[in-house]
Amino acid sequence: MSSDDLLAHSSLDNLHQQLVDHLQLIYPDTDQGTLALQLMQALGVEGRVDGVEARAEPWDETDLIVITYGDSLKREGEVPLHTLKRFLDRYLAKLATGVHILPFFPYSSDDGFSVIDYARVNPNLGEWQDIQEIAADSRLMADLVINHCSSRSRWFEQFKAGEAPGKDYFISADPNGDYHQVVRPRTSDLLRPVTTAEGERHVWCTFSHDQVDLNFANPQVLVEMVKIIALYLSQGVTIFRLDAVAFLWKELGTNCLNLPQTHEIIRLLRTLVNFYDPKILLITETNIPNRENLAYFGNGNEAHAIYNFSLPPLLLHTMLTGDCNALKLWQMSMPPAQLGTTYLNFIASHDGIGLRPVEGLLDDKQIADIATTMESFGARISWRSLGYQGLRPYEINISLFDAMKGTLEGSDEFQQERFLCIHAIMLALEGLPAIYIHSLLATKNDHAKVRNTGNNRSINRHCWDVDELEPLLEDANSHHHQVFVRLTQLVRMRQQQAAFHPSATQFVLHLRDELFGLWRQSKLRDQSVFAVANVTNQPQPLRLSSLNLIGTDTWWDLLSDEEYTDLHGEIELAPYQVVWLTNKAR
Repeated sequence: MSSDDLLAHSSLDNLHQQLVDHLQLIYPDTDQGTLALQLMQALGVEGRVDGVEARAEPWDETDLIVITYGDSLKREGEVPLHTLKRFLDRYLAKLATGVHILPFFPYSSDDGFSVIDYARVNPNLGEWQDIQEIAADSRLMADLVINHCSSRSRWFEQFKAGEAPGKDYFISADPNGDYHQVVRPRTSDLLRPVTTAEGERHVWCTFSHDQVDLNFANPQVLVEMVKIIALYLSQGVTIFRLDAVAFLWKELGTNCLNLPQTHEIIRLLRTLVNFYDPKILLITETNIPNRENLAYFGNGNEAHAIYNFSLPPLLLHTMLTGDCNALKLWQMSMPPAQLGTTYLNFIASHDGIGLRPVEGLLDDKQIADIATTMESFGARISWRSLGYQGLRPYEINISLFDAMKGTLEGSDEFQQERFLCIHAIMLALEGLPAIYIHSLLATKNDHAKVRNTGNNRSINRHCWDVDELEPLLEDANSHHHQVFVRLTQLVRMRQQQAAFHPSATQFVLHLRDELFGLWRQSKLRDQSVFAVANVTNQPQPLRLSSLNLIGTDTWWDLLSDEEYTDLHGEIELAPYQVVWLTNKAR
């Protein structure tokens, strides 16, 4: 469709003007009208002239996203994506409504996050048809690795050869410049020297020298990313994780983090995908302090969901100390997500447990205590550079199951109960839950993989042989079976409660620091759930009179099915026991 034909439709004309408004703030010296048309054509919006009926909230209490690599599960002689599909069908078909397959493209390092070719499926995993088959049964979430690409990519080869278009897709910087303000999560040198057809150049590498940052000051890089979004949409992807997006825009004299142009690019992408199909979701992956992370909601016009990065380290701190005060104060200060946005709640992922998100929420000693205790449970600690100020712990690399071995006092017998407790808390919170496949499987630390790869994060990226895993999942004496059964039961119970809708009302309860409690109320106000967890390794009393239990209703615990008639009575909660007290079950 020609440019004139595009603008002949009023809805497209309105979209064009919205894009121009965004582009004026990002690229003030560019022909915004022409660039807006390029972006519209890159996404293929001409097929959406009549628009798609909007949904204010494309999620509900039944939703659960499972996070996995394409090869977290393997079977000899079978393509890994086939193995994953079989496993999903057998074990998670009635549980997971969405699947996040971590980067499934050809890559050169970082387990997929150094993308060589955005347009191909890694042949070691499968092909686009395998992706389409998974997408046919679940909402498929994929990574848009937007900040950087592999030093072995075609674009970077073009950069080195001085050939278009890649020669203008990367940032060349003065090695003698002052970069002390630049915030990074790594200790490697920021700039990498590269021999090119035009002589030695120094390229910007926020994460590693194999991950070269793209130059979004060149608007054609943005056009390329929109083309990639269009390709993924055509293959069934409906949820996009914007990887490391906070680092997108660089400007000397700033910290190069969360800059206004970065936020405006996200708003532009939101405008584009909302027009294409309002069911498409953008989720920002911004592992930064809590206040900065919240900014990626914008005014309800940026991310549909943000990773709730403060949750994992705060839950970890709570379980290690038996004191939920920090978790409680944080939750009390968290704003309810605006209509059409939500939190993505998770505890474990392919990365470690980030510590930056609790800066300002925990003090240095509390953070150091977490790191020291986790090391005693087998963790590796990743560091970030503070420039002249030295190093600071950035991330704890450990399997979540092993992280629950004990408390600050050391290991104890409550590992499994503690593990289930933190998931019950997460599942009760406002937001959309996501569970890493290795949490469902109660996978332990993979020290051998760390030795083989030299990457601390490999500790929680185990690859299971399905023929070894499935007997463990069927063996009632196996901790893998026990955790999988109990955790999936928790999820199923959550999925039946209207009060656990991601946008249902939430209030934090004022209980003792040994008890973390929430009141959730359904959007129709016909169901309440009081979710209370004992976060200690000692029995704790819960006075029912401390909850707002309506006296004319019947109350029972969804998890034990025990009914409570004496609303002035007391429940003794066992170590790490959780109750979900409700007046109505669906």
